[in-house]
Formats: sequence, C-alpha cells, structure tokens
Amino acid sequence: MKISMIGSGRWGTFIAWYLDSIGHTVKLYGPADTPQMQQLTATRSNGMVTLGERIKLVYDIHDIADADVIGISINSQGLRGLVGELCDAGITDKDFVLCMKGIEIGSGKRLSEIATEGLGHDRVAVWIGPGHPQEFARGIPNCMVIDSANEALKQKLVDSFSSKLIRFYYGNDLLGNEIGAASKNVIGIAAGMLDGMGVSSLKGALMARGAREVARLIKAMGGNELSAYGLCHLGDYEATVFSKFSHNRQFGESFVKGETYTDLAEGYYTVKAMMKLGKQYRVELPISEAVYTVLYENTPPKVAIDALFERTLKEEFM
Repeated sequence: MKISMIGSGRWGTFIAWYLDSIGHTVKLYGPADTPQMQQLTATRSNGMVTLGERIKLVYDIHDIADADVIGISINSQGLRGLVGELCDAGITDKDFVLCMKGIEIGSGKRLSEIATEGLGHDRVAVWIGPGHPQEFARGIPNCMVIDSANEALKQKLVDSFSSKLIRFYYGNDLLGNEIGAASKNVIGIAAGMLDGMGVSSLKGALMARGAREVARLIKAMGGNELSAYGLCHLGDYEATVFSKFSHNRQFGESFVKGETYTDLAEGYYTVKAMMKLGKQYRVELPISEAVYTVLYENTPPKVAIDALFERTLKEEFM
C-alpha cells in the first residue's frame, strides 16, 4: 500500500518508520524549512527512530498525490487549514487516517468532522490509543484503536496496519473515541500539575474522577460512555498521566513550577474546547474546569484543588 504521512513531529515520523517496517511504501511530507524536516533531511533520524532508505522525504504537498492512504499528524488546531490546502491541491479522493487528538476550539468539532466536511466524503479514520515512539522504537508493544464511520475503511486499516508491535482494535464509537482521546490530554496536564505540587498520590482519584466526567460528556453528546474506560481514554492514562515522555504531563508540571516548556501539549488547547462542550451539553466537568482556570484565569493550583474538594458531596457514580 502507498502511504503518505503529513507531519514530521515525533509521532508522525514514528508512524512513517513503523509503516515502512511492516512493508508499506511510505513518503513523509513536511515543509523543507521546519527544524524537524531539516534534521531528517540531514540525518534521517529524529533521535528516536532512523528512517530507512525506502522512505522518501518530500517537501511539496503535490508529491503525496499518488498515495492510497494519507496519514495526518499535526497540531489539531491546524487541521482545517491543512484540509483546505489538500482541497486546493486536488488531493481529496483518498483514504485518510488522523493520527492526532484534539477538538477544534472555535467550533467544538471533532477532528473527523472537520476532515469529513472539508474533504467531502467519509473515508476518514482516527488512529488513537496509548504508546510513545520512544518505547515502540525499543520494541515494546502496545494496543491501539482505529475507528471510522466507514466500516470498510476501518477494516482495511486495522488489517493492514496491525503487527506484533501494535495490536489494533476495531473501534465502534467514533464520537466517544475522539472525545475520550482528546480529553485524555487535559487529564495529563492535571496529573503534571499534581506532580509539580508534590501531591502525586492524588493521581488515583484524578484517574477515577477524570474518566467519570469524560464518560458523562460522551454520553450527553450521544456516544457510548463506556468508551471513556477503553483504550482511547483510561487505557491511555499510563502513557499520559505517569510517563516521563508525556508532553501534557510535563507541561502541567512545568507550568505550576513556573518553568518554560515549549513542546506541543494538545491539552492546553483541548481544555478550552472542553469548556465549550460542557456548556453546550450541560455537563459538569470539574477537573477540566480546574485545569482551565489555572491555565487561563491565573487561579493558583492549590486554590483549584481546594475547590474540587469543596464541591457538594455526591454518590460516586452519579
């Protein structure tokens, strides 16, 4: 299968490496002037994986037009603009897989909605779940999910992308899987804040209550609330809430310590969208709200935690 990967960050580069390793013909696209593509051009390595010689690096979006499948791994807030570029280039009649997590802030839309509307068809899938390229590159396996409104595409991608390194499951709740995957990054920031404050023992409560509030939102939006307890969300907590490789966890820790952290932490943007969805669907999201007030309203982290503990007492699974 011919696959073109858009996005030369650590995850996009890993996916190009992975798909090449299981026998696909792969191109990796990115603008030539980005630091990531400059490094890959010079060394074919990003420090985590080294790209095989079969992988072709391309710098013009028109060069991916011969792909059967196009994978996308970029900043979630840039997806709408990228879809516009693909339409302008006439590259729409393809199968697409979104290897990214997030919710568009302005519209509150899921990423598959943005892609489907812009491309004009439903041959759009999402690839989500736990795992870091640093660990995959060492041969440590994990389980992930591919979901799509298009059943034939979902079957095709799971069958074509599975290996001993990544076991894929067929998703059956696109809405729930996307909301769960995106909101997981907000929980990751909250976990980092707890680490930075020296109260990491609260992570157990964070995981239990975080999954519960996300489940309520998924249900209110029309999805299956059990998705919050699957690989898209709770199953991804180890990689996000505890791992030293988690950008979101590290961002949260650095934030409360007053340290600069420049790597992309999608949860920073997602929490704004979560506030929009919570209001729209009339769902209380206390943990997301606490993260939001710390990041955007300068609420001291301890004050935000105290506010959570002072909430009205209630049944655990209400």
